[in-house]
Amino acid sequence: MKHTLPALIVISVCMMLLPSCKSKFDHPDKQIFHYNESSGILSLDPAFASGQATIWPCNQLYNGLVDMDDRLQVVPAIAKRWTISDDGRTYTFVLRQDVRFHQTDYFPFEKPRYVTAEDFVYSLGRILSPDVASPGAWIFQKVKRDAHGKPAFRALNDTVFQIELTEPFPPFLGILTMKYCSVVPHEVVERYGKDFRKHPVGTGPFQMQLWEEGVKLVMRKNPNYFETDSAGQRLPYIDAVAVSFIVDKQSVFMEFMKGSLDFMSGVDPSYKDALLTKDGRLNPEYADKIRLITGPYLNTEYLGFNLKSTGKRNPLRDRRVRQAINYGFDRDKMMKYLRNNMGYAGIGGFVPRGMPSYDPERTGGYDYDPEKALKLLAEAGYPNGEGLPDITLTVSAQYADLCQYIQHELGQIGITLKLDVAQAAQQREMMRGYQLPFFRGSWICDYPDAENQMSLFYSKNLQPNGSNYTHYVNPAFDRLYDESQGCTDDSVRTEYYIRMDSMLVADAPFVILYYDKVARFVQKNVQGLGTNPVNMLDLRRVRMR
Repeated sequence: MKHTLPALIVISVCMMLLPSCKSKFDHPDKQIFHYNESSGILSLDPAFASGQATIWPCNQLYNGLVDMDDRLQVVPAIAKRWTISDDGRTYTFVLRQDVRFHQTDYFPFEKPRYVTAEDFVYSLGRILSPDVASPGAWIFQKVKRDAHGKPAFRALNDTVFQIELTEPFPPFLGILTMKYCSVVPHEVVERYGKDFRKHPVGTGPFQMQLWEEGVKLVMRKNPNYFETDSAGQRLPYIDAVAVSFIVDKQSVFMEFMKGSLDFMSGVDPSYKDALLTKDGRLNPEYADKIRLITGPYLNTEYLGFNLKSTGKRNPLRDRRVRQAINYGFDRDKMMKYLRNNMGYAGIGGFVPRGMPSYDPERTGGYDYDPEKALKLLAEAGYPNGEGLPDITLTVSAQYADLCQYIQHELGQIGITLKLDVAQAAQQREMMRGYQLPFFRGSWICDYPDAENQMSLFYSKNLQPNGSNYTHYVNPAFDRLYDESQGCTDDSVRTEYYIRMDSMLVADAPFVILYYDKVARFVQKNVQGLGTNPVNMLDLRRVRMR
């Protein structure tokens, strides 16, 4: 095969870039943590921290009032303590006085710039600004506003910050752990405007060193970071974080196996069978080279039924047909052979494993029971599936293998499932417009409270203003939802969620496929990197020996 000169140049450049994960930006005497981001990073402004690719570096660069630990408990960050008023509407935070913004080459402060309550008034108010157009504006929809539309973010003095809500909303403290709520210095934002995306200044454990978009991002240790370990040593331990942007997943796998990357997240089909056994364990061949860390991930993968009236010939409006589909395939078998057990079979309700209100024994669920499925079909007027119209399931290519398996299994009990494989973006748009009678969906927790899952089935969240994609309407469910939001006792609210989830299981507006699992592959020399149910990358306590 002949190559033209330009093609050879391109190939040569690519070959030079590919092994560059640990080259030009490294120092042999420094501890530098390397990972790859195949999706690319569009912004380092926390106002746009809407996906994992952006959230992970923002977690290194910024802090907010509060943080979340690996057990999903809200813990202090810049706020050292807080109180909530008896009526659940006013949150008052007392700030630390030793938190400094980064000192960078592109914006050197003349003297140490400490965080004050006014910085939070500015930073959180910025999220609601139409000029900024942050995708996180929804998180403050319950914040009170005055007659001029000004949100109730108040600095009572330099160290006391207050937020007032229009009504009690118990998950609000958890919402404040989101990276949208990070503090930023107004001077830097005002100087750079939209270009703050590539001139980030925060208070986090690492600060910006360089960003060659699509090539390399390097964040170096913040020497003035305010957190210390139990022995009083200042965090973080490592000297820098380097992020590469290799798109091809097989190439990422090769770089990881060469040791050029210290960490790899998730399991791609291109290498899952090489790294994992069918029962989800690390291939023994690699046990002396790398470690596998797994744990629950607050993501529910499901198939959704559109319960909006679409004519008499829609069999999916019959609950018995929906239940029959739920009983008609073996989730354990599906997870073992198609996902190498990187996930937990969806035999419970919509709340995922890892949440306090995950309780399949009380909510009920669906296991594999073809006899029960056939009985339900007969009760619905379709004995052995006779007379049942074909059912179309719309799915994106990424999940086609799972749906092909379900298609085959349901065929054994007389249900003909046709697959419509669409572009992911197109499928989401049609799902939101109630154009799909049966669709694949997923729901990753925005914040660690089951209200986030239950809100998908609240009738006031019907489209176009909400996320009730199944068009589920149940007055009894709505009453429980409303009562739960007036309850500030976490344990009592958990009981509400379990009752609501059991109601959903009985009505079957969905088919739970599986609850996701965090999978992290780590080099043996990396110590202190764990996992958590929101899959946050926390490098503060990582060491490299």
